[in-house]
Parts: sequence; C-alpha cells; structure tokens
Amino acid sequence: MIDTPDFDTSGGTWSFAIAREPAEFPAVEVEGVPGVEHAGGSGRTLCGVRGRYLKLFLHDFRPRALASCRKCRVLAEAAPSRPCGRERLHDLLLQEADDGPLRTDLLAALRRGARIAIWITGPAKDLTRFHSRIDRMTEGAGPAAEALATGGLSITLARVEDADRQYLVVLPPDGRARIARGAVDTPPRT
Repeated sequence: MIDTPDFDTSGGTWSFAIAREPAEFPAVEVEGVPGVEHAGGSGRTLCGVRGRYLKLFLHDFRPRALASCRKCRVLAEAAPSRPCGRERLHDLLLQEADDGPLRTDLLAALRRGARIAIWITGPAKDLTRFHSRIDRMTEGAGPAAEALATGGLSITLARVEDADRQYLVVLPPDGRARIARGAVDTPPRT
C-alpha cells in the first residue's frame, strides 16, 4: 500500500488541525499513596496535590490505565490538544529560517503532511555521521554542512521526507536554521 501524505485515513485533505496530538502530562505518584498515578503539571497534579509530595515517573500519564486517578483522568482528557511535530517544525522554520525557495518548499511539504523521519538533538559530530545524510543533499548542502561543522558540541537536526524529496534542517544553538534538499533514497533492488 502506498502512503499518500496529502490525505487522512477518511479520504480528506491532510491538515495541521486533524493532526493535533493529545496533551501529555508526566506520571507522578503521591508519597504515601502508592499504586495511584496522577497527571503532573506546574508543580502539582492536575487534581491539586502539591509538588513536594510527589514522585515523578519516567513515563507519561496514561488516562485509561486502571491505576490512574479519576479526577486527573477527566482533566487530562479535557486538556486542549497540542500541535503535531510537523506544525511545530513549520512554526520554528517561520521564525528561524531565512526566506527562500527551500524554506518555501519545505513549509509547503509540512503543510501537506510530509513525514518527519528524524528530529533529534545531540553531539554535532555523531548527528553528522549517522543521521544527516548531507552527502545526499543536492541543494543547500554547503550552508547546511557548514552549520553542522560549526555547530559546537550540540546541534538539532531534522530530516523530512516528502513524496520525491527529502529535506535536512540544521538548527545550530546560536544561529539561523539551514535547509538542504535532495532526492528521497530509492529502496535497494531485490
């Protein structure tokens, strides 16, 4: 089956509005009351228990779990949704990338629902070696490679795949975003 990013599962046009994600909250437990998970937020649980009595878990609150607090469940499910990754990257590029044809094309691809293959922050040297695919970029590769080389210890990198193109976004911590573009990798012949 071929995935067509321009359409959602019901056959309609893809949009940021239909791709919004449910709000996420860290899972916490109240000291002295084991076995009940609460949704954490702003120094307290959604149901009102103060932060000094809480132990933070390393996973998100699951409203439908049997051990979840009923009041936190209702409040978490009623919380407003948040933008999907595509919308967050789109808005970031509006602020952090210089206007130009690559930015315009990438913004349009994100609005059509192009897939974010990877969006990661880490050591610039490792991201360049393992995730950037800078050698496959045919447009804007020079400035993107320079940003990768001068990114210091840590850098953010995103790779977006559209129908026949892939984009590389390099976000250095102290500079403007750089965008490169190349053809989508063709699968190996069998």
